[in-house]
Amino acid sequence: MKKTITILGLLFSAGLYAQMFVSPNSYVYVNDQMVYVRQNVNLQNDGNIYLRNGSQLLQGVNGVSTNQGQGKLSVFQEGTTDNFEYNYWCSPVGNASAASGNENFGITMLNQPTGLITSNPAVILPSNNTNGVSNPLSISQYWIYKFINSNNYSQWVAVNSASTLSAGQGFTMKGTSGTDATTVQGVQNNPGSNQRYDFRGKPNDGDIAINVALNQATLTGNPYPSAIDLSAFLTAELNCTGAAYFWDQDKTVNSHLLLAYSGGYGVYSPVSRGGTGIYIPAVFYNYTINGTLIPGMTGVGSAYSRYFAPVGQGFLIHGSGAGPTATMRNSYRVFQKENPTTSMFAKSGQANALNAENATEDAPEYLPAIQSISGFDYTTVSTAPVPQIRFIGKTGNGIRTLALGFDEAATDGVDHAMDAKASGGIPVDVFFALDNAEYGISVIDFDINKRVPIGFKCNVEHTFKFTVDSMLNFSEAEHVYVHDKLNDTYFEITNAVFEVTLPAGTNTDRFEVTFVDTALGTPSLNAESFQIVQNNTNQQLTISNPSLFDVKSVTLFDLTGKRVFEKVQLGARENYSFSTDGIAESVYIVKVITSDKRDIGQKISVFRTNN
Repeated sequence: MKKTITILGLLFSAGLYAQMFVSPNSYVYVNDQMVYVRQNVNLQNDGNIYLRNGSQLLQGVNGVSTNQGQGKLSVFQEGTTDNFEYNYWCSPVGNASAASGNENFGITMLNQPTGLITSNPAVILPSNNTNGVSNPLSISQYWIYKFINSNNYSQWVAVNSASTLSAGQGFTMKGTSGTDATTVQGVQNNPGSNQRYDFRGKPNDGDIAINVALNQATLTGNPYPSAIDLSAFLTAELNCTGAAYFWDQDKTVNSHLLLAYSGGYGVYSPVSRGGTGIYIPAVFYNYTINGTLIPGMTGVGSAYSRYFAPVGQGFLIHGSGAGPTATMRNSYRVFQKENPTTSMFAKSGQANALNAENATEDAPEYLPAIQSISGFDYTTVSTAPVPQIRFIGKTGNGIRTLALGFDEAATDGVDHAMDAKASGGIPVDVFFALDNAEYGISVIDFDINKRVPIGFKCNVEHTFKFTVDSMLNFSEAEHVYVHDKLNDTYFEITNAVFEVTLPAGTNTDRFEVTFVDTALGTPSLNAESFQIVQNNTNQQLTISNPSLFDVKSVTLFDLTGKRVFEKVQLGARENYSFSTDGIAESVYIVKVITSDKRDIGQKISVFRTNN
């Protein structure tokens, strides 16, 4: 008879050098909790750990894993596709043996849940069968591939059913057709296009090296049976560029033909450890039989929360050229259950779902306290959106989203874990022209006079449209322009669409985004710029604006600094008038602020003439 330990809430203190030993024919059942083990896990023959209802295992080992044993850890994860579309995965487990350390994974270690601790091994279909099935769970090995230090479609490596995926190597896998009504802990195995898998094997742990190379992509992901802080990984690992790329595709295209595929990569940049980062959705394209992008966008992907990566999530990273490996470490592990606002496995959500709806830079909300190996204080992470301007570039039937973020630590060049290249190889596109490359996310330290180069490219004559989509948590610029340096003309795109037809080729030095129109000229602001007069007979404050400055606000303060009234968005008019009736007799300060952040102040005296 098996011995059972049920864990409703088990936490080993980081100060204890605790190990977990599960004896033969015993198991540990964890429900809705985190288990923290300071050192290694030893699962003896038929000694298992079952992580259920979002439970996760965190380990505190510094260095390589010493986990061992022929027992297995079991953890569930659900895919989000049917038999025609891919998810990108990274296994949290490997082969279970008496040997010490992480071991290889293969799809033969996937199972179909039948109960709280019971599962049936998945059927691995013959190599020529391309359609997975839900019940009994049958996986098509035809679609299992890995991608390591490559940049060409032909460099995808077929894995099939072999156990040749090292810890930290991601893989592609298509979902299943049909449904499976089997329900475990209130979740159906597959209600349709959401196949649940039971990963069973030795839990991955410790330092895991991921091969990277300059200008090459590697499919990796979260290799642990816990969530990871993706922002921390991308920020700390300098041998990668600091951006992660996530596959997304049109799930209405029910075909295995490459010519019919419609998909692309969304991009996540952390920007800083004090915020939740920026994500721009994928742009969908069709592909030739050789995997080459066909000109003409076919759609746009969804918005996702990417600050944390849940169990099993796969993604691409690119090498920076600083070294041959990026390292996944236990210090990036956190206990964070999946939910729509912080940790999602390729599930669509609202744009900027991680950002609190009403949070602003002045009154931000923050992440809750989160248990982690590093001890990082997540309550210091603002959920207010990273200050940014989001642009839309329309090319044919598709839309390219660009994000210009603002951070005081950023430079105008390429910054690690801030600026992110757009998913490349697209023949018709719009982008930030940065360091002779095409970027989808650019982060700078804002200054009203800065100019941000934008590029347009096309393989035949093409008409581009470009405009501001939104300003998130950003109010430093009232206006945004496209400056055509060839003609020295400015076109405001804050509430309008810039349109230009260009011949075939790449334009990277003709157009730029600006925040001022220098062709209009900027008159100097001094004490004579405004005539501020308090008419105490009529109880009216009047302000004359002969130079027609664009006035952002007029504020009246008492001498203690208390705001009496404020009028905003007044525009460029010759005269403004405000009632002072009811204001107590005293001396006040009038402050006028223009839309380009210049200001002038003047004292006035309010009194009653009929006293």
